Amino acid sequence: MKEGLVVERVAQLIKVRTEDGKYLRGVPRGKVLKRTRIYAGDRVLGEEVNGETFAIEDLKDRKNVLIRPPIANVDRVICVMTIEKPEFDSYLLDSLLVVYDHVGCEPVIVFNKVDLLGEEGRRELGYWTRVYSSAGYEVVHVSAETGEGLEKVVDLVGGEICILAGPSGVGKSSILKRLTGADLKTREISEKTDRGRHTTTGVKLLPFGKNSYLGDTPGFSRVEVLEFVRKRDVKNYFREFLRYECRYPDCTHTREPDCGVREALKRGEISCERFKNYLKMIKEYIEDLKEVCGE
Repeated sequence: MKEGLVVERVAQLIKVRTEDGKYLRGVPRGKVLKRTRIYAGDRVLGEEVNGETFAIEDLKDRKNVLIRPPIANVDRVICVMTIEKPEFDSYLLDSLLVVYDHVGCEPVIVFNKVDLLGEEGRRELGYWTRVYSSAGYEVVHVSAETGEGLEKVVDLVGGEICILAGPSGVGKSSILKRLTGADLKTREISEKTDRGRHTTTGVKLLPFGKNSYLGDTPGFSRVEVLEFVRKRDVKNYFREFLRYECRYPDCTHTREPDCGVREALKRGEISCERFKNYLKMIKEYIEDLKEVCGE
């Protein structure tokens, strides 16, 4: 059987790209329909029929499945943020990082609109770049307006399936257009009513770079971490926490004695802003936080 990649799923329409570069209409056979739903990003096995149809006989094992937006086998998430217009929200970014790490997608942090920053904005950009780089994330500065930095994004995600995530107004659609050449109107999330539900009815994977694909949906705009991750597990997705040992293996880094993370905070080795966001996610409060953070 031949292998193909599902590059579009809109209602009942399935489009498959074959290994030799053909785009065919995908038609699932009965046993596949009974077993699972097919998503954009699925790697499928089947036969080409009449040069127009790909008869889907089976699906390869999935790496992951994102429900909102509905894409399978996502390798990376391009988390798009801005320092200004709109103002940077570290809690939203940290929430995205936790959720996407949890489902097995490697995040890349992209700060857009750097061409608009003055001296103060560039200082803040430098500060947050140091915070997230030291925590273990790849950080890229870009301008969708001028094209600055976008080549580095393409290099980072070569041969992968990616999606964009981030709040309204940060320029996800502009980056999408720059990377893929597609002028698509993405529908943003209603922050008042949807709280993380994307409103598009279908997903396309758009080719860019070398064997790379970008989902044409912007991902989450607001995230409640505990809807996706158990409270006791959230600490495992703050990468810098994992460098330190605590007396208790199930330490929550809040009140337990001999906590390596809190000691690292006192030494300034962990960002206090990141730690505060962690506490907010797990809905915990520490009375002596100013003392712990050295503030």
